[in-house]
Amino acid sequence: MKPGIHPDYHFVVFQDRSTGDAFLTRSTATSTRTIDWTDGHTYPLMTIDVTAYSHPFWTGTQRVLDEAGQVEKFRRRYGGRH
Repeated sequence: MKPGIHPDYHFVVFQDRSTGDAFLTRSTATSTRTIDWTDGHTYPLMTIDVTAYSHPFWTGTQRVLDEAGQVEKFRRRYGGRH
């Protein structure tokens, strides 16, 4: 690799916002937030919306959507127009 042209590749903890599960991996992502990991080191913390811990494909469960609420919202917005 050519020196000086690549971003810093370091350890980062990614945490799922909905489940709270976290995992340590290497990435070029940066963050001002940090977390103390189980190995005693402090790493940058990236919180993300969906990971394998919460995605329906990987968990085998589906999220329950508020379908009735969405239909009512649509009817209020557009009324009886077709």
